[in-house]
Amino acid sequence: MSKKKYYGKGLPKVSAAELKGTLLVIEGADGSGRSTQARLLRDWLQRIGYPTTEVGLKRSELVGEELDAAMQGNVLGPTTLSLFYATDFADQLENRILPALRAGFVVVADRYIYTLMARDVVRGAERSWIRDVYGIAVVPDMVMFLDVPPRTLVERSFQKQGELDYWESGMDIQRSGDMYQCFIRYQASIQKEFKHMQGEYGFEVLDGTKDPLIIHADVQERLKKVLRPHKARRDISGAGVTFS
Repeated sequence: MSKKKYYGKGLPKVSAAELKGTLLVIEGADGSGRSTQARLLRDWLQRIGYPTTEVGLKRSELVGEELDAAMQGNVLGPTTLSLFYATDFADQLENRILPALRAGFVVVADRYIYTLMARDVVRGAERSWIRDVYGIAVVPDMVMFLDVPPRTLVERSFQKQGELDYWESGMDIQRSGDMYQCFIRYQASIQKEFKHMQGEYGFEVLDGTKDPLIIHADVQERLKKVLRPHKARRDISGAGVTFS
């Protein structure tokens, strides 16, 4: 576990030195298998004895339901959408993430600020402005990005939902082409931004086209870098991994 710090000034009166827990982030587009990996990770950590909680987008008690309802109408502008999500994140940071880290929990984030920043940049926001907005965020102990080609994401979306999502297709900012073409272009732009951020933030990149259990085993292996060995040994016999 590394010493915690913020990307910017953080929240007032909350010292990063107080945060004893571990923050793990799983990033990736809808259809990348991200939520499956977050669930597998959470369940595995709990099984081997780590107190664990999970967070994600649109889960704020303050605005989560309102944001979800507002998106159903497909009428939000880019700036309104950006600030809505920033409020959702800030509320969860203050009331769920920081208290859990202060108590020594492992926090598993099913997406974090990186998806939000990538979406905002693709929608025309200045990188410097959006990084200032999320300067309140705690730097995670590890960020794992599930890399899946846009055409594979299309196939998975149709298999799961039978249709493409309006927002995940970037239809709010693209005014030409059918939804399939817009989805490919939008997701390609998002991935380009993630590649830009990878060098800046040091993501661990995983091949999201592999079998979920193979990916999960890879995640376990990578977490040797950040999990405290002595705690993992308490019930490691049936967990399928050995820390040294």
